Amino acid sequence: MHPRAVPRSIAWLAGAALVAMLATACEHSPMEHGVVASIVVTRNPDTLAIGTARQFTATGRDADGNVVGIDPTWSVAAGGGTIGTTGIFTAGTVTGTFNNTVVASVGSISGRATVTVVGGPAASITVVPNPVTLTADATQQFTAVVKDASGNVLTTAPNWSVAAGGGTIDGAGLFTAGPTAGSYPNTVTASVGSVKGTASVTVTGSVLASVTVTPNPAVVPTGSAQQFTATGRDVHGNVVAFTPNWSVQAGGGSINAAGVFTAGTVAGIFTNTVRACTTPSCAAGSMAGFATVTVTAGGLQSISVLPNPATVAAGGTQQFTAVGRDADGNVVATPGLAWSVVAGGGSINSGSGLFTAGAVAGTYTNTVRAASGTHAGTATVIVTAGPPPPPPGGITLGAAATHGILAGSAVSCASAPGIINADVSVWPGIAITGFPPCTINGQRHAGDVYAQNAQEDLTTAYLALQAMPCGTTITSDLGGTTLAPGVYCSGSSVGVTGVVTLSGPSTAVFVIKAPSTLTTAGSVVMAGGAQAKNVYWWVGSSATLGTGSNWQGNIVAFTSITLVDNVTLVGRALARNGAVSLGTGSVITLP
Repeated sequence: MHPRAVPRSIAWLAGAALVAMLATACEHSPMEHGVVASIVVTRNPDTLAIGTARQFTATGRDADGNVVGIDPTWSVAAGGGTIGTTGIFTAGTVTGTFNNTVVASVGSISGRATVTVVGGPAASITVVPNPVTLTADATQQFTAVVKDASGNVLTTAPNWSVAAGGGTIDGAGLFTAGPTAGSYPNTVTASVGSVKGTASVTVTGSVLASVTVTPNPAVVPTGSAQQFTATGRDVHGNVVAFTPNWSVQAGGGSINAAGVFTAGTVAGIFTNTVRACTTPSCAAGSMAGFATVTVTAGGLQSISVLPNPATVAAGGTQQFTAVGRDADGNVVATPGLAWSVVAGGGSINSGSGLFTAGAVAGTYTNTVRAASGTHAGTATVIVTAGPPPPPPGGITLGAAATHGILAGSAVSCASAPGIINADVSVWPGIAITGFPPCTINGQRHAGDVYAQNAQEDLTTAYLALQAMPCGTTITSDLGGTTLAPGVYCSGSSVGVTGVVTLSGPSTAVFVIKAPSTLTTAGSVVMAGGAQAKNVYWWVGSSATLGTGSNWQGNIVAFTSITLVDNVTLVGRALARNGAVSLGTGSVITLP
């Protein structure tokens, strides 16, 4: 036998053994029917509320999809809750989607399910923002954060309402502030069932619509201080905060940045003088409020007796007037005023101040005395042998001579003390206003025959003065000059700043003609015996006597005459066509 030859019987046995081995191997393959190849977990995906339980099941299948009975091991792979050995899953307290978290496994084979945990019932509501401050009519969007007992935010939409006023709210939480400013605690309410959340609202004024200054009016003594306050409000009357810019518009004093007003030295009524603006310098578009201030005079400090000096013919009479003033020169009352003659020259009515000259001519220095308490004033009287001759050119005032004021359209006096120691008439106008508080110590005629006759005589005098030829041409300002008797003419206006002196004997006549206007900021002084009754200021238009002017003579104006404040006029204010207006504290006494 060949050494490599194998007997046939042996070869057959070897083949049979190989077949048997392969057969045995096939009986133990995992792909054999009945061996689990996959696991399916149901339900998948699933949604559970916090704390609730769900039974999961696992189904095994072989490679051919046939169901294979299994007893899986359950576990949780990605959170979301816990699971028992029988597949009962209990959701945790954290909401969210937990992908493939429930696991059922048999050996290395497993199946998975995704779980979404949602919040439980509403347990709390937080309303934001809180608190909120809104201007009237403004809006605010509120948001409600709804949470369950575990603090998870829910998507539940709340019901919105307003519980304590302050405005209205719509279904989406948009709040509109009402018109009334105030504090409204816990008024905005968001509710889900019986669970509620709230927010507080404070409503303030909206757009500034008005400014009010208080006190108004205010009464302040000269030199004293008064605190003013400015309050801004919207159209609903709610207070709107702003920083006022203070100023004084019509005199009376000064004011600082804090609204403290200090009264000046001039008494009077200063209408709407204190101003509070919403912008610096009250720029365009600024809003403002105003207050009126009445500055009152101080106590009596001095008494002036007018006219001074006075020239009276022997046996003639002269009405004297006493003007009391405080330390600042404001006219004040003179209670208990008593008249007397202390250096001869005549006699005087102790109550009225009417002086009657004696028979002996001469100069009686400081003889007429007016006393009030511890204060007194005096005037000098020059007694002449007889009345002075009439003015040259036949000038006479006729029926106008009894008048301290004669106007064509109207007469007015702003405030007391204002004293006219003569007649007051107007024609053809009829308006005489301000008396009281101002005082007329003479007759009062408005639009009647008495006034008409006076106006006719005034016209005659006006035309006579106009026709008088000029003797000397003067400059526009007479302040600081001394004039001798005569007729003086200006090319246009006449002004007096300071003092103009008119010097001459008692019979001297002065005519000063201003074709345009007469404007004063000073005084007239009579010297050498010259008398105010022989002085004529002829004005082709209007005359203005400035504050504090001490004036003498007859003003004969074509249009109007204005005495501003605290003017003393020994003479007459006679206006043909226009008005005669007095400010505060002016006094007119016939010369």
